[in-house]
Amino acid sequence: MPFQNRSSRTRPRTFLLVGIIMVLTVTIAAVLTAVLLANGRKETSMQLLQWKGRGTTKHLQEVILGRCYNYITTVNPELRDKDCQKIWETMQMAFIYKNPCNITTEDYQPLLDLASHPIPCNKSLFWSKTNDLVHRYTKTNHNFLTLEDTLLGYMADGVSWCGNPSSPGINYESCPKWSDCENNPSSVYWKMASKMFAEGACGVVQVMLNGSTDAGAFRSNSIFGSIEIFNLDPDKVSTVQIWLMQNIGGPPRESCTGHSITRLKSILEERNFNVSCEDNYRPVQLLQCASDPDHSDCRLCTNSVQ
Repeated sequence: MPFQNRSSRTRPRTFLLVGIIMVLTVTIAAVLTAVLLANGRKETSMQLLQWKGRGTTKHLQEVILGRCYNYITTVNPELRDKDCQKIWETMQMAFIYKNPCNITTEDYQPLLDLASHPIPCNKSLFWSKTNDLVHRYTKTNHNFLTLEDTLLGYMADGVSWCGNPSSPGINYESCPKWSDCENNPSSVYWKMASKMFAEGACGVVQVMLNGSTDAGAFRSNSIFGSIEIFNLDPDKVSTVQIWLMQNIGGPPRESCTGHSITRLKSILEERNFNVSCEDNYRPVQLLQCASDPDHSDCRLCTNSVQ
């Protein structure tokens, strides 16, 4: 009897010890699992961050909303009925929590439907490799509008954005360039906006090209050469005027009779457009010389004014 009593008293202690060991084992396993999952998520996140382009612009929402409100109140008050908050929410839905290499035109179509607006005839100005010059010109001459002077272009000009499948859904560290993947948020956006801009052009349209570039003034792989030129409507556009601008100080690598311009003229004429070309369109050249009036290239400008 005394021996049996001692055995009975040790059983609860044994069960208690076994229970404690089991609880510790489960707890340790749970902690290890959590750590492994966290590390896995971290590794996946780090892989998504390794793009070549700059990350999403800080305070993107505030930037887009601010630009939108400024555009519809001061730049183009005729668009004051546009809903900027809805435009931002629709833009965000196009890329947030998505793989930044799998963006489609369907993702952006609701945004383009909300933010698009007509461009008056004879005002559309296209460009390639003349970014700074063409926008200096449209800021001083409001008779012309580039894509960046529309609501879609104004909101996104110079801004970067892309999603991330894991939280917080936006990648602020890096975003893909075209060399990473072509179907990234920025490239799809600008291709769609460029196509819409070209489709809406009417009357006489202009294109400002750079005659000082090594690759030629007209490049078939540019946005203008691959998208905009083929979405101009011959039933709406009567004439395409080419302004071929040389940089102040050159080099003058191509003129209106150059190889790439001849190719551009041929493409446009085959699509039944009337085409004209002017070397160093005077109003734009005067703007160039305003920044460097003493340069020798600007003497002709001075003499022509006199």
